[in-house]
Amino acid sequence: MPPRRAVTGRSQEPRQRFVEELRLLRAQKGDSLRQLGEVLGWDWSLFGKMEAGQTLGGPEVAQALDQYYGTPGLLLTLWELALADPSQFREQYRRYMVLESEAVSLWHYAVGVLPGLLQTWGYAHEVLAAGGLKGAELDRQVEARIGRGKLLASDDPPQFRTILSEAVLRRPMLAPQSWREQLEHLSQAAGQPNMTIQVLSHGPGLHALASTDVMFLRLPDGRTVAYTESALHGELVEETGPVERLQRAYDVVRDFALSPAESRKFIGQMLEEVPCEPST
Repeated sequence: MPPRRAVTGRSQEPRQRFVEELRLLRAQKGDSLRQLGEVLGWDWSLFGKMEAGQTLGGPEVAQALDQYYGTPGLLLTLWELALADPSQFREQYRRYMVLESEAVSLWHYAVGVLPGLLQTWGYAHEVLAAGGLKGAELDRQVEARIGRGKLLASDDPPQFRTILSEAVLRRPMLAPQSWREQLEHLSQAAGQPNMTIQVLSHGPGLHALASTDVMFLRLPDGRTVAYTESALHGELVEETGPVERLQRAYDVVRDFALSPAESRKFIGQMLEEVPCEPST
């Protein structure tokens, strides 16, 4: 196994450390990117993007590299740290991401877009691209968002509840198959013991959260903070009074929402309405 290096300078950043280790190990092996791709069976451009910091690749790639370089668990561990690194998110979201990772429970309401914790790769890519991201930055932010979802599938996951405005489910993706995959993912999530998904139908009309997404984070010290987001602005709310007012508004929304069982049936009906792709 190659000697480990001291973590100094920029390599203290998890993503950068992962990149540096990839470059060092390949240099020590004396392989070109093309040779690495031929040996491991992935397109060599993937390894080029990983070494440039444009993508992290997947856990199976990190495991294959560990086996090839004789570094059991090293690269996979660095990959996991890079995936969970809050610095990969835009600066204005980093404090929220740290709190999200520490929360013991999360309650959410969605106005027009599915919560990031439940988005598939295709959905996240389409939403972030619509927001103006592109190229390597788009890829990085999609990876970061998908990485957040792993929180709900961890060994000790937080309790998660989301109430989805019906508008969220009436706004399909451009590709029917991608939309089907997202709805299937949502339906599967609704069956997990730590998750509750409810749908707020159009019937109740206007309410205090009609134009505001909100997430409540209950922290290990017993505090609850909220994060509100509209189309142009996001705000972390930590003062007790405003958080309580948001919670009262959330309680009203929950009272009007379909039950979890009814909501799962609703999602199933939406799945049935997705047009099938023509057979070839």
